[in-house]
Amino acid sequence: MTRTTASSALLLPEPDHSFWARIAHEIADAIGRGIYAPGDRLPSEHLLAEQYGVNRHTIRRSLASLGQIGLVRSTQGSGTYVEDFAVDLVLGRRTRHRQSLAQAGLPGGLRVLASRTVRASADVAKALEIRTGSTVLHLQVVGDGGGQPLHVSDRFFPCPRFAGLDERVRQSGSITQAFADCGVPDYTRRQSRISARLPDPALAAHLRQPAARPALYVSSVNVDTHGTPIEYACTWFAGDRVTLTVDHDHAV
Repeated sequence: MTRTTASSALLLPEPDHSFWARIAHEIADAIGRGIYAPGDRLPSEHLLAEQYGVNRHTIRRSLASLGQIGLVRSTQGSGTYVEDFAVDLVLGRRTRHRQSLAQAGLPGGLRVLASRTVRASADVAKALEIRTGSTVLHLQVVGDGGGQPLHVSDRFFPCPRFAGLDERVRQSGSITQAFADCGVPDYTRRQSRISARLPDPALAAHLRQPAARPALYVSSVNVDTHGTPIEYACTWFAGDRVTLTVDHDHAV
C-alpha cells in the first residue's frame, strides 16, 4: 500500500516553442534533479524574469502551469514553493513496487541498471541460505514513481533457479512478474532492516539527491511459499521522497 502525502502528479510539462512552456520545463527539470528541494522557495518572479530574459507575466504563466500539475504552490505575500512529495511505502509481508504505486495513482516500475552473475559473499550467502561462493544473479535497479527515482537497489537471486530473471525484469519492469514467469506465483517478506546512511556519489546521482543528504537504507529477504529465500535486497530510498511505514499487523 502506498499513500502520497502531496500531489502525485509529477509529470513534467512538455516544452514547445512558447517561452513560458520552455521555462516551466526547465524549472520542473531542476526540481527533478534536486536543485530545488521539496519545501524550498523558488527565486522571486523578478529574479526569474531576469534569469530567463522575459517579463514577469511569462514567469507567472510558467509557475501557474507547474502549480496545476502539483510541483509548486504559491502563497500570497510569501512566494512560490516546491511542493512536498512523499510516497509512504508500507513494509509488511507483501511489498510490491508497481502495485503500491498503482494504488496511489502513480505510474512507475523498475529499471535495470546492470546485471551479472557473481559469487555470493558471506552476507549474501547467509541471507539466501546458500554456500558462500555459490553463483547468484546480481541486479542493480532503479524504482521510479511519478517520474521520480524513489529507490536504487542491489538484488541477489540464487542460481540456477533464477538464471535469466534479469531479462524478464527488463521486459516487464516488475520483480513480481519476473518471479511469476519463473514459477513463483507468490512470495512474502521475511525481514526488513532499516537505517539511515549517506549514499556514495554514484547512488546519490541515481537518486537525484546530494551525496550529503542521508538516504533510508533497507536490507530485506523475500521467501517463497515454502519459506525458501529467493531474494536478498539492499535498497537505498530517497529520504525526501519516501516515508517507510512498518505494518505491525502483517510484518514479519
